[in-house]
Amino acid sequence: MSRIRSALIVVFLFLAFSLFSQEQNNNLLDSEIRKIALENKDKADFYKAQAFFLEKNWDSTLVYSMKYLAHAGHQELADYCHYFRAFSFKNKKLLQQARKEFLQISKNFRFYYKVRLYLGEIALEESNSELAIHYFKEIENLPETGNYDFKRGVVYHNLGVCYLHQKKYDQADAYFSKGAEVMQAEKDTISLIGSYMNIANLYYEQYKDNIAIPYFEKAYSLSKKIKNVELKQNAALNMAVVAENNKKFPLALTYRKEYESWRDSLNDQNKVWAIAELEKKFTVKQKEKEIGILEAENKLKIAERNGFFYSSLLLLVLFGTGIYFYRQKIKSNRIILSQKNKLDELNAAKDQLFSIVSHDLRSSVNALKTSNSKLAESLECKNFEALDKQLQSNSAIAHSSYNLLDNLLHWALLQTKQLYFHKESVHLFSVVQQMEFNYKPLMQEKNISFENSVPKALFAYADLSSLKIILRNLIDNAIKFSRENGKITIHGSSSEDFCTLTVEDSGQGMSKEIVSQLLDESALVSKKENPEKSGTGLGMQLCLSMAQKNEGKLLIESEENKGTKISIQLLKANKNE
Repeated sequence: MSRIRSALIVVFLFLAFSLFSQEQNNNLLDSEIRKIALENKDKADFYKAQAFFLEKNWDSTLVYSMKYLAHAGHQELADYCHYFRAFSFKNKKLLQQARKEFLQISKNFRFYYKVRLYLGEIALEESNSELAIHYFKEIENLPETGNYDFKRGVVYHNLGVCYLHQKKYDQADAYFSKGAEVMQAEKDTISLIGSYMNIANLYYEQYKDNIAIPYFEKAYSLSKKIKNVELKQNAALNMAVVAENNKKFPLALTYRKEYESWRDSLNDQNKVWAIAELEKKFTVKQKEKEIGILEAENKLKIAERNGFFYSSLLLLVLFGTGIYFYRQKIKSNRIILSQKNKLDELNAAKDQLFSIVSHDLRSSVNALKTSNSKLAESLECKNFEALDKQLQSNSAIAHSSYNLLDNLLHWALLQTKQLYFHKESVHLFSVVQQMEFNYKPLMQEKNISFENSVPKALFAYADLSSLKIILRNLIDNAIKFSRENGKITIHGSSSEDFCTLTVEDSGQGMSKEIVSQLLDESALVSKKENPEKSGTGLGMQLCLSMAQKNEGKLLIESEENKGTKISIQLLKANKNE
């Protein structure tokens, strides 16, 4: 007996413990959707989305709700569109997408309780009974006097299913019974039949046949009063299995025959629907074929009618085309000539750059060679004071040459588009502090004081490596052109979208002509006014290009003998960056 029972109980488990959905209980929601749609007829995508949603056309609902969300500015309508999408995905059995859309709905949504209800159903369908209980408990605790659009009996039933999955039979029994009472009061016969089946299976699984069988009989009796063929079939099958387990084989045979007749009826119904669908498709294809023939005939008539008109226009079009191409050729020649002149200018600038760089490198190497000879002589004569000066001179020459080569390398990488840029949130105070540490020995040689006045809360959205290259060049220039006992200050400020970093020195300054040359992308400054501190201007050109790469600007304010202020304007970092 136990072996037969174990084999047959699988039938009940297949039919029992089912989730009841609230998807038919949307009268209040549908009414509210129609009302809001009338108020927002001007929003075409939302209006179409709600119309397709009410028609249960899920694919079109997904398309137009997504279109509205792409440019949504109204939170309430956006909540409704997320609801349309979630409900559509749920009906298409795409539970993960449905859950994502439900979770994007704000708590201010009028029907937020339905969101939690459907999240509970999704959790239960995914066998996450603990999470489902959490959601269903929220719905259970809603006040009974409120104007809500759901069936409480179904909520109690689904809580019973959750506890049944957890093998907590007492709690499952309590919620199943509570749900059945509410369904009886609401006269929800179809849900009540399913509830009775689940209660019966709950007891049957615990081998409490004397309690289970009356519920199977109640479900069977109620199924006689409804038109749902699938429920009639399941109720008859349950009774057949119960009779077989009790060895009432003649009675079991009767129920089996009834089950088979309902199954055949359901299959026949499905076949009728399938045939009707095929006939519908065939009729549509025939109509489409007729329409296609008519369209082809109409196109032929239109072609014949318009043939003379198009042929008369042909000569006019050819004449106009000839004039157009002639003018385009003249325009193209002008553009090519302009581009050639610009290219010649750029090539000349490049040739000048290499000429200046090679000259400066050769000068630096010759100076280093001469300085090394003097260094050797001072070392031989043990003239330590001269030796110290020569070492400092060598260090300055090496530093200047290194900076020139480093700038030339980065300039070449930038020109050939091989320099990698990665923008991120950069803490400006820390970057300036690092630069101060690197250049402290050079500043101490000239007794230059340094002040970092950058606000600690200032963040820029920029490429860190290129920002360091810009600051290194600006600080190096500030040290180079500052006098003994001078001062260098770096301070920062911010606006709504930008932040500004300013390097200010008390050095010799520059003329307006030099400033304009430095800000000209195609110009190079071969010699500044102090011949001892000559340079190519390549460093400033590199700073200008890298600032532009970071979507920023480079600004220069300078006056001769009154110092220089160079500002870098960069994008301000958002909090989430």
